[in-house]
Amino acid sequence: MQRRTFLQTCLAFSVTTGLRSQTDSLWGGPVLDTHLHLRRDPDSCFTHCQGCGVTHAVLLTRNNDEDQAQREMEKRPGHFVRSVSADPSQPQAEDMFRKAIRDGAVSIGELKYHLALDSPEMRRVYDLAAEMHVPVMMHIQNFPHFPGELPYNTGYDQFDKILRAYPKTTFIGHGDLFWAHISAEVPTDRGYPVGPIKQGGLTDRWLSEFPNLYADMSANSGNNALSRDREFSRGFMARHQDKLLFGSDCSCVDGKGGGVSQANNPEASRLAGKCVARATLELSQQLASPEVFRKITWENGKRLFKVPA
Repeated sequence: MQRRTFLQTCLAFSVTTGLRSQTDSLWGGPVLDTHLHLRRDPDSCFTHCQGCGVTHAVLLTRNNDEDQAQREMEKRPGHFVRSVSADPSQPQAEDMFRKAIRDGAVSIGELKYHLALDSPEMRRVYDLAAEMHVPVMMHIQNFPHFPGELPYNTGYDQFDKILRAYPKTTFIGHGDLFWAHISAEVPTDRGYPVGPIKQGGLTDRWLSEFPNLYADMSANSGNNALSRDREFSRGFMARHQDKLLFGSDCSCVDGKGGGVSQANNPEASRLAGKCVARATLELSQQLASPEVFRKITWENGKRLFKVPA
């Protein structure tokens, strides 16, 4: 091995090992963020992880940013894996997904487009995900965060038909409406319901009924749902301990709440000035046993996204 290559390898190992040592002690072990969007400056992804105590992350990557994600992965060996995302209605979407997965992408998503969950475009994605043995993550939202915003992945109340029709596809639910349905009562005048949870919510039921459905806990949507009725959430997390995935979907700059959090979403102001990753990790520690916490923050995601130990 050439001296320069050897030194670069040693430096990369020492940086990664140092980060893991530092953050393992913060949360009692490794932590996988399954929902970290690739940023304009990829270095800031690593900065965010360092600040909030995350050791590994799935970089949610648009198809035209794959080279940027790959460079960051090579710079931080063993720390990142990447997904691929593109509008399924684009003529070349299937080819783009297929190529990215063959080149190392571990999942499809986050898919956040104005399509119905049972549309032909999305059904083609489900078929491809099953064929390529990768999960597909979807943002499910019907209430606008901003004036004029249109719904994403509509038709959630009929999603059980999709789950039943595609048993070999692994689905990861995420977003306001997905988490609002943790309760059997879902208001139509807000994206983030508050107050006690009524048993029998679709999301709660379907996580039990369908082995191919998982839940992404990221963003205000996941944090809000698990915060609103802690007694219910303790049972929910124990009940679905093998189906829950820790993620941040956080836009703070330093992993400690600096900068803009939750993209200035007015309805998510409860997390303004906070790091969503830290807030959700702290909440999970309070609600779950150490064994369940380890599953949610590491074991489930490691298995699903095939993250190297």
